[in-house]
Amino acid sequence: MARPALEIADIFRDHGPAWRQANAGHVSLGQLKVMSAIESCRTVALGGHVMRCEDCLHTQIAYNSCRNRHCPKCQGSQALAWMKQRKSELLDVPYFHVVFTLPARIAAIAYQNKAVVYDLLFKASSQTMRTIAADPKRLGVKIGFTSVLHTWGSAMSHHPHVHMIVPGGGISLDSTRWIGCRSNYLLPVKVLSRLFRRLMLEMLLAAHAGRLQFFGDHADLADKARSRPISRRCIGPSGSSIASGRSPGRSRCWPICPATPTASRSPTAASSPPTRPA
Repeated sequence: MARPALEIADIFRDHGPAWRQANAGHVSLGQLKVMSAIESCRTVALGGHVMRCEDCLHTQIAYNSCRNRHCPKCQGSQALAWMKQRKSELLDVPYFHVVFTLPARIAAIAYQNKAVVYDLLFKASSQTMRTIAADPKRLGVKIGFTSVLHTWGSAMSHHPHVHMIVPGGGISLDSTRWIGCRSNYLLPVKVLSRLFRRLMLEMLLAAHAGRLQFFGDHADLADKARSRPISRRCIGPSGSSIASGRSPGRSRCWPICPATPTASRSPTAASSPPTRPA
């Protein structure tokens, strides 16, 4: 495949030093390491190896890759391998697409506490799906799914949310048979949303005792005596949102927001994202 005329590495090499200087103190060490890795990827800075034909003595130098998970040049093969592994796990049943999204108030706190809040997002969404699916009034099954964390939206703004690919059914609670759902309906969105909001808030309040850090506009929440306002500031009147929809095939899904039905391709990863099968 031909090398593109312009790569992200070219932009970093030409404008990275000036940008880093202009944003000194606002760029994390991890982000600086990513930029450095991308700039050095497949250059003499990382060394390489020489291939030579014994007959014509043609020589070709191949420089080493950085293998950073954020590097666009290094993640093509890994992305294909990840997708192949996930495809091998699919069952011959309809699939549904469910998205658990944090509201802006919690997203702002998550930006300052990424590891903690992202972990809570996985736990709260997973517990929500398992609990509602196991309810005999709903499906009454032990359900499985694959969860993928996305931390940025299409507008490249911080927007943490979890995508779930959920089979249309599960194993009965006595583990004796498969119970499928209706062809166009998995679980009630409003019921999922209410439980997810409650679980997420409870976990945030529990994590407030020593696990969360607050800076800037949220610095006042560091006071444990002021932990109660977290519920009003984080959840507010709108709460968190959930979008769900049926996936009629393994390559398409139909996300349906409670207010505006839309159709789009099933989300695919440009790189191997954080994922948790359940």
